[in-house]
Amino acid sequence: MIPQGAEQPLPLSVDRTSPVPLYFQLAQQLEAAVEQGRLAPGTLLGNEIDLAARLGLSRPTVRQAIQSLVDKGLMVRRRGVGTQVVHSQVRRPLELSSLYDDLEAAGQRPATKVLRTTMEPATAGIAAALGLAEGTEVHLVERLRYAHDEPMALLSNHLPPDLLALPARELESTGLYRMMRASGITLHSARQSVGARAATAGEAGALDEEPGAPLLTMERTTYDDTGRAVEFGSHVYRASRYAFEFQLLMRG
Repeated sequence: MIPQGAEQPLPLSVDRTSPVPLYFQLAQQLEAAVEQGRLAPGTLLGNEIDLAARLGLSRPTVRQAIQSLVDKGLMVRRRGVGTQVVHSQVRRPLELSSLYDDLEAAGQRPATKVLRTTMEPATAGIAAALGLAEGTEVHLVERLRYAHDEPMALLSNHLPPDLLALPARELESTGLYRMMRASGITLHSARQSVGARAATAGEAGALDEEPGAPLLTMERTTYDDTGRAVEFGSHVYRASRYAFEFQLLMRG
């Protein structure tokens, strides 16, 4: 397969003696090429028939390999254009860092649209997370986070009143944790839970997904070095474009 604009074909091969299905071997190599930047976003893949002939595979096998990457959100089939590489899935380690910083570190060109920034009475759950009395006025910030100009996550954060100024212009140009650190807040620890659910119609519209599409969810309460809760975040992420990574250690 020679991507449009490439001078040399990708070095692809399959091992017919391996128990791994041929389509999966091909899919793994194409996915690695996307992750490593050898197939850049926007690249159009070559003809499936040519690739099948080159590797001695059937066309349905090649089609199955490419479809598996379409299903992962790494490629998209466009009518009249062909199969095109989009962007590699963001894999975020579970540690006390902001999505903005993680996207920037991964070269994903983060951008933010502020949907709402206001004060509202804390519900029982939010008040408990922030260690405040129910009904206390807290700051609500709702944002839509992009990576490579594609919507990635809907972010909702509640913060104690008078913690720091939250101008929309600054929220759109940097991350919330950077703003906290710049205000002298030392982030120390967090309690976090990760889950999944179906997208509502509103979430689907904002995230460019179909209603009912799978979303990853994350709730986090973050504490400073004095033990004070400084934010409660409730976020949803496109499962087609985002994943959490866990590092597991054997308990001796």
